[in-house]
Formats: sequence, structure tokens, C-alpha cells
Amino acid sequence: MTERTAGDDSPLSPTKDWGRDLDILDPRYVDDPFSVWHELRDACPVAFSERRGRAWMPVNYDDISAIAHDTEHFSSRRIGVVDLPEDAREGRPLLTAPPITSDPPEHTWARRILLPAFAPGRIETMTPITQDLARELLDSIAAGRRADAARDYAQHIPVRVIAHMLGVPAADEEMFTNWAVRILQEGFNDLQKSLDAIIETLEYFGARVDERAALPADQRPDDLITLLVETEIDGEPLDRRHLLGTCFLLLLAGIDTTWSAIGSSLWHLATHPEDQARLRAEPGLIDSAVEELLRVYSPVTMAREVIADVEVAGCPMRSGDKVLMSFPAGNRDPAQFENPDEFIIDRERNRHVAFGSGIHRCLGSNLARMELKVAIQEWLDRIPTFELADPDAVTWTGGQVRGPRTIPVRW
Repeated sequence: MTERTAGDDSPLSPTKDWGRDLDILDPRYVDDPFSVWHELRDACPVAFSERRGRAWMPVNYDDISAIAHDTEHFSSRRIGVVDLPEDAREGRPLLTAPPITSDPPEHTWARRILLPAFAPGRIETMTPITQDLARELLDSIAAGRRADAARDYAQHIPVRVIAHMLGVPAADEEMFTNWAVRILQEGFNDLQKSLDAIIETLEYFGARVDERAALPADQRPDDLITLLVETEIDGEPLDRRHLLGTCFLLLLAGIDTTWSAIGSSLWHLATHPEDQARLRAEPGLIDSAVEELLRVYSPVTMAREVIADVEVAGCPMRSGDKVLMSFPAGNRDPAQFENPDEFIIDRERNRHVAFGSGIHRCLGSNLARMELKVAIQEWLDRIPTFELADPDAVTWTGGQVRGPRTIPVRW
């Protein structure tokens, strides 16, 4: 691969053994995780690390899926690939982000609250809004002959869409993106930076929640914050910690993941002219193309905490250990996918786990699919055949979310 890695200063020495000393923040892994997965499948399909506490990472589809469905031995209360500091005053994690950080039975009702807002019919109403946002961005891009497909386009669509759904000002977009970068990109090597951004985010939503609560019910806007403010469980309003944590999740989960998916898709089309030409000639392939892009360039790795000693693929996992759920690795498993490293635009059998698996399968999958589809369609409608302007200038970030952060293209 010709890309270089964004922010490639590692605080630890480079690993010499991926199977026994895994480091997913190693710049070599961020740049080319695919070769690492190949190596691990042949020699050590469940990698181990003690760099940031005891952690395991399976790379086979079936192992990942089995863990995702096993809530008896694996908890979602620590989903970060690197742990944030605990709240010293209360001796508990600073942040909970239900439903993604909750386990049954809390997870069941926490997820049920949000399901209607992300149902296919509701997301369909967001399609024309997303199209308008994409077209507005393209108005400022299309007149030129060059652009950064990541910074000028991909990063803006998901943050503006989720801001609309939450009911917060689009004018705050730069602040939202800054929080996402500090928490999900820079924070792994600077936990204080991440901690500060989390506190800022929670304070921001605290003010928005108080504004909604102060309004008469018939004057509140129809948005996600109002939905959460008005939700009651057993006759009681949502705990404030739960409410703010859910707002935090909806904002952050709606930005970096889809930004990465859109960026990876445009990078692929820029570097694979045959796929770009075919999608232009056969626009009816867009749905299968989106699924294949999600499979090949899955952005998200989540974590689980072992809560009861268990053995997986011969590996003794202890209570307190972490398991890094590399859904991207599972989506390249040759036991599950024929020619897994090949992008097949009309692949028929594609049971990928880009959105996770089990009870925590991504609540926003319908939204992400819609945003990715619209972003690609609108780009191809407005931008002529394009290619990378400087392959060496492309940068990627990794960790929790892997995706391109700069994609200079020309047409």
C-alpha cells in the first residue's frame, strides 16, 4: 500500500510479534492491517497483548461472532480499545453510553427507546435532507479540478445529518468534529485530551437537555434530545447520566464511523478505475457496491470485557481481560467470504459484520447505509472520472475507527 499513516507517533516500541505482542495503534497496523490478519490466521488466530492491559483479538469470523453473542462471559461496559480514566470521585467509568455500553437487562429497554428513530421509514425521511447536504458541499467542490474527498466532503455529511436528528445547530459542526477527532483519533495517545473532550461534550448536551426540559411539552422540537427528555422508564425520567451518555453516543457514533466509510469508498473508487467506471455505467449496482465497500473497508473495532473466565479457540481469557472485536478482520476471513481481499462489486453472498453482530449490532446501520449510498451517488453525479492527485499524501487513522483522513483527488 502507498498510504502513509496520520499521527504515526507511537508511545510504545514497535511490536516484533503480532500474535503475542499485538499493538493495533502501531503505524504499520494502521497502514496495512490486512497483512497482519493474514499472518495471524496462519499462526495465531487469537492475538494477545499486554501493552495496555491484558487484551485478546480474534481475527476469524466465527470466533468474533461467537463472542459478540455471548453476553454471559463478555460485557460491553468497556467498549473502547484503550480505556479512559475512571471518575476518581465515584470509582466508576467517567462515561457510559447506553445502549452500546450496557448489558442485559438494561440494554434491552435502552435500545428499544431509540429503535423507532432509526427505523427504515424514519431514515427514509432523512434521505432528501442528506441529498441536499451533499449537493451543497459539491457546489463548492465541483467547479474546481481538485479537492480533498475526505476533508471537503466525507467528514461533513454525517456530522450535519446527526446534528439535524439530534436537534443541535449545524453551526456547531466544527466543534463536534473536533470532539470526534480528540476522542476517537488523538485520544489513544493522549488520554487527557480525550477526557477533556468528553467533558466538553457532556456539558454541551447538559445545556441542550436543560433547554428542552424548560420548554412546555407542546413547544419542544421533534428531535432525539426531546425524545430522550420525554422518555420514562417505570414512570420515572431517564437518569441524567444515562441521558447525557446516550446523546454523547448518538453524536460520536454518527460522525467518525460514517465519515470513515464514505472516505474509504471514495478512496477505493479513485484507486480502482474499473469499479468507478462500472458503477457509473450501472448505477443499479449501488446497493451491492455499498455492502461490499462496508465489508472490505469496515471501519470499526469494538471491545468487550471478559466478566467470567472462558476459553476461546484454545485461549484462556480471564475475568478483567479485554477482547478487541475486529469486525474488519472478520470481514476478510476466507472461511466466510470467497476471495475475501477482492472487491467484487456485485457480490451476492455478503453477510458481513461491519455493523457488528449480536445484541449490539449497530442501531444506526440504516442511517449509515443511506448516508454512504447518497454520498457516493451524489459525488458520481457531479464529479467526472477522478483519481488520486498524490497517493503519498493520503493519510489514514486507526484504533477504534480506521479510515482515510486526507484524500487529495483530481479530475
